[in-house]
Amino acid sequence: MTEREKILARIRSALKTPAPKPGAHGEIHLPATEQIRASTAKQWLPLVGENFDERLALFAKNAAELKADFQLFNSAEEVRAALLRLRDAENWQRVAGHSGGLMDALCPPLNLPLLRTDQAYDVNDLEACDAGISECDALIAQTGSVLVTNRSAGGRALSVLPPHHVVLARRDQLIADLPSAFELLQQKYAANYPSMISFITGPSRTGDIERILVLGAHGPKKLTILCF
Repeated sequence: MTEREKILARIRSALKTPAPKPGAHGEIHLPATEQIRASTAKQWLPLVGENFDERLALFAKNAAELKADFQLFNSAEEVRAALLRLRDAENWQRVAGHSGGLMDALCPPLNLPLLRTDQAYDVNDLEACDAGISECDALIAQTGSVLVTNRSAGGRALSVLPPHHVVLARRDQLIADLPSAFELLQQKYAANYPSMISFITGPSRTGDIERILVLGAHGPKKLTILCF
């Protein structure tokens, strides 16, 4: 038997074995209804801790492994100071942002030209900004991800085009896991879902060439999360 015939024989043999349903790991058998499936998912997803401090530590750990810079503060004033340090360290000349409670409270001290993406703007001007600063819907401990929509993050492009994406968040936006994220979206937007929902898990990356990790391949090279 040639190598080609051996490979085809293994494929034929594998095709005779029924594949398990998505999520049916080990001895867990998902119930029929979608609602029960969503609640059952928590049983086979990675553990996220029993309390806020454990989940906060898990988010920080996952963010660090993903090459994201997560900084936790005790007050809005400390976040303003962190933004000023970023401005000076990276010599920002122009930033992009949007209207919002955190944005309006924290960003004015930057004293820089601000391109607002919730108003009419030129995409070339957005690409020329040194950083894009946005709010978010949630921080997900389980994956170290930032949940954004076009409504919470100033449109579709703000979190993609500038080379540095800075996320502003509050501690009470930290949630446990992905099922909780989808529950949040359902509660917040059920009547009118946003046109874009994204889970930002670290800065943009690729490992397609020689399996060498390259940051900033399809989006921001840096992701900073400032939380208080």
